[in-house]
Amino acid sequence: MTDLPSRLRRWLAAALLFAAALPTMAQDLPELPPVDQVFVLTAQATAHDRIELRWKIADGFYLYRHRTSVKTSASFTDARLALPEGARHHDPFFGDVQTYRRQLVGVLTGTPADSVTSVALTVKYQGCADAGVCYPPQTRTLSVALPVVQAAAPGFGLGRSSASSAFGLDDGGKAQDGPLPPEQAFTSEVITLDGNTLLLRLTPARGYYLYRDKLSARLDAGAGLSATLPPAAQMPKATPYRDEHFGHVPVYFNQVEIPLSVVRSSTRAASGTLLVGLQGCQDNGICYPPMTRRLTVSLPAGVLTAANVAAVQAGAESALTSEESADAANAVSAASAALAASSAGDAPVAEAGRNALAAGNATIANPPRTPPPTRDNPGLLLALLLALGGGLILNLMPCVLPVLSLKVLALAQGGESRQRTRAQALAYTAGVLASMLALGGLILALRSDGIEGWISWGFQLQFPRPVAILGLLMFVLGLSLSGVWFANVQLGQRAGALTQGDGTRADFFTGVLAVVLATPCTAPFMGAALAYAFVAPTAAALLVFLMLGLGLALPFLLIAFIPSLARLLPKPGAWMDTLKQLLAFPLYATAAWLLWVLAHQRGADAVGLWMASAIAVALAAWAWTHARRNGLRWPLVLAIIAVLAALWPVYVIGQLPRPMQNHTQSEVAVSYSEARLAELRAQGRVVFVNMTAEWCVSCKANERAVFARDGFRNALKAADAVYMIGDYTNVDPAISAYLKQHGAVGVPLYVVYPRGGGEGRVLPVLLTPGMAADALAQAAR
Repeated sequence: MTDLPSRLRRWLAAALLFAAALPTMAQDLPELPPVDQVFVLTAQATAHDRIELRWKIADGFYLYRHRTSVKTSASFTDARLALPEGARHHDPFFGDVQTYRRQLVGVLTGTPADSVTSVALTVKYQGCADAGVCYPPQTRTLSVALPVVQAAAPGFGLGRSSASSAFGLDDGGKAQDGPLPPEQAFTSEVITLDGNTLLLRLTPARGYYLYRDKLSARLDAGAGLSATLPPAAQMPKATPYRDEHFGHVPVYFNQVEIPLSVVRSSTRAASGTLLVGLQGCQDNGICYPPMTRRLTVSLPAGVLTAANVAAVQAGAESALTSEESADAANAVSAASAALAASSAGDAPVAEAGRNALAAGNATIANPPRTPPPTRDNPGLLLALLLALGGGLILNLMPCVLPVLSLKVLALAQGGESRQRTRAQALAYTAGVLASMLALGGLILALRSDGIEGWISWGFQLQFPRPVAILGLLMFVLGLSLSGVWFANVQLGQRAGALTQGDGTRADFFTGVLAVVLATPCTAPFMGAALAYAFVAPTAAALLVFLMLGLGLALPFLLIAFIPSLARLLPKPGAWMDTLKQLLAFPLYATAAWLLWVLAHQRGADAVGLWMASAIAVALAAWAWTHARRNGLRWPLVLAIIAVLAALWPVYVIGQLPRPMQNHTQSEVAVSYSEARLAELRAQGRVVFVNMTAEWCVSCKANERAVFARDGFRNALKAADAVYMIGDYTNVDPAISAYLKQHGAVGVPLYVVYPRGGGEGRVLPVLLTPGMAADALAQAAR
């Protein structure tokens, strides 16, 4: 039994590490049932001048009192809606409000005109789910039959069917115009016109619409055949619409037919699938989540056209190196000759040219696994050197400062022994390399599983639970350095903290912590190296991650193994206790920064929950220390309870809804959207795109040093440029696709598009005011 405290101490430390290492991701928001199944609206006139409106509210949902209203037709004057008092509730969006659950009965009174037999009601309401997701405001139009004044019998002389019809209700007593299943709301079909053309036909039901810019299509019919949607400018004309979710957008209310050109490198017949992505809404009703339709396609044999050659040539120029482009150009030239021969009736020459085109396209369709063309492909050796340099520079970034403070203290403690200093450096390096290898393996594994859209450097900080856990870890380590726990507890020569003390384990986990905290920062040279790693073979990619870790650990290896550098370390002494306590404050600052990130991700409620968890963690640390110091057992029980209590707020944080978008449109900046960017480029405007995130330290440094200054605003004005911000604080598939398109491994990403069209220019991740101003001036020429 004497061993129980030490075993419990190890269990608590392991539990803390396990919680920090959990790959907890924010869960997807729950899919809401149709709104008319959740809030069932009925209306009935109980007197000639009195109408009752009833909402049957499903469990787990509620209606807002202040968002409920009724308007009547001109034949029903002096109308007044009386609603009961609701339950008081503090809403993160509306403040102090009243809500209703299970049932709401409102009484509408007024004066009907003479001989009026029915009243048209326009009912508006809005409600939410307890899970934190809200429906958009709802509007329903009902026709309610008024009873004849002399009539006294219930039902007003109407049968069930006729009464329901008069009230604007179906036979179940529900309001009409309930949402249709997605397959009925938006039908889709594909028609094969010939071997080179498909026709995609989309038909929204009456009262429904499709977003034009949410449409996508991709043909999966084997190598040598492809088809996608035409550019936005060539799409069928859409209706401008003010949408509650996306602002001013083009939509389709009626059937739309979209021709799809099939790009061929072969004339063969083929069968396959057209993958169609779409999203739409019910007018004044619910919005459906993004949908994917798989439509079977049977293509007859086709012909090679000049468009096919142009498409292949464009693919060759954008996907191949210079030597491969030369080979592809030869193939395309041969294909052009084939077209000419075909038109002249020379079948053998035409066939030879088609074979040459197929050979050239085979190289294009199966290129080496290289980064996208907007970034240079450095090759393995250069990628390793860039990774080493990037890891070395990463030591100077603010993300790693808290870990550097711990490492400086550890090296100072070991300064009296060269052997001890070397052992510390090797253990620290092992922790860095092991965690960097694990991080690289996780990223590569997730990307290979087909979810690469949002996997990038620092991706774990897009999710609130890992952010909360890291913040708690920084907080508890700061308490340790401040002496709140582990201090004054005699544990021999070894301290109990994972990253504090003179043991090999402490040095190893300091290296692990360095990698975890380094991910919000991006150093020069890292971008090209990681871009190579993300598309290279697995072995080469892991070598790049290992070299990045070696660069991060290199300063401490040099100090440990070069005597002249080691002699620069100060001698141990009493000053070390003071230094240890001072070094706690960078850890507190890091915890505060992570709490700030959490507030942007999940709002003020997440901050309150995190604080509750931090209090529980501090209580556990104090109780454990009290038990060790005094040999008591009851504080150990208290410590276990406190640790378990600290886990609950972290779980709840992941369930909270996202707050409103951090970057909103203003006179200086507009929010990023693919459609808006395409529109601005079509207008010939200069556009400066800034992909950023609240957890990205490099992004914040650039914002303060460059974008917040008057010089940048003046440069925007001089270039007549639009400043567009994409917020990647939370997972955003559109921004993920944009990053992938430009070969970026994460944020920040800065792209400047020139006046009059043309490809965007990617700027360095660390900017100066002069770089931004020069890029804007060149784009405006």
